[in-house]
Amino acid sequence: MSSRDAYSPGTAQGAEVLKDGEKWTLVLVRELHHPPSKVWRALTERDQLHEWAPFDADRDLDSPGPLKLSTVGAPVTQVSDSIVKRADAPKLLEYTWGGNEMRWELAPTAAGTRLTLWHNIDRNYIAMGAAGWHICLDVLDHLVGGDPLGRIVGGEAMKFEWKRLNSEYGAQFGIEPKSWTPTGEPSA
Repeated sequence: MSSRDAYSPGTAQGAEVLKDGEKWTLVLVRELHHPPSKVWRALTERDQLHEWAPFDADRDLDSPGPLKLSTVGAPVTQVSDSIVKRADAPKLLEYTWGGNEMRWELAPTAAGTRLTLWHNIDRNYIAMGAAGWHICLDVLDHLVGGDPLGRIVGGEAMKFEWKRLNSEYGAQFGIEPKSWTPTGEPSA
C-alpha cells in the first residue's frame, strides 16, 4: 500500500478565525519536523508547489514581484494576477492570490519549524479553506519529509475526508459549513 493510499488527515486543529467586520482571516499553525530552510523551499519553489499547493505558479515565489497563480482541481481553472510582496528567506512570505492576502511565517523550533499561515478569505469559504489547507499542509509535510503523497486538491480531496474536516472546522468556527458542489460554488 502506498503512503497516499494510507493517508488520512487528523482531526481539525491548529486553526482560528480572526474577524474584522466582513473581513475574516483564517490562521493555521502547524509544527513541522523539518528545518525552516526546507519548508521555505516547499513554499517558494514552483516545482515543489506543484506537488502540494492548490495552485501552480509561473515562477518561484522567492523574490518580490508579479506572478500568475493558476488554481488546480477547481471546475474551471482561474488564473490570478498576483504579487509577491515580501520574501524574507526562510522566515516570511507574503503574496496575493485571487484578491486575497496570504502570509506565511516560519519560526525555528527545537523540533523543526512552526509554520503559520494567515489567509484572508470570504467567510462563506472559511471552513472549506481550512479543510483544504489542512490537507495541503499534510501533503507539504510529507513532501518535505521525503515521502511525497502527490497533490490532493479540489475534487480529489473528497476522497481524503475533506467533508469531515469542513464540518469540523465549521463547528470550531461557529458557522454552518458550506459544501463543495460540481460547479465549485458553496452550498448549504
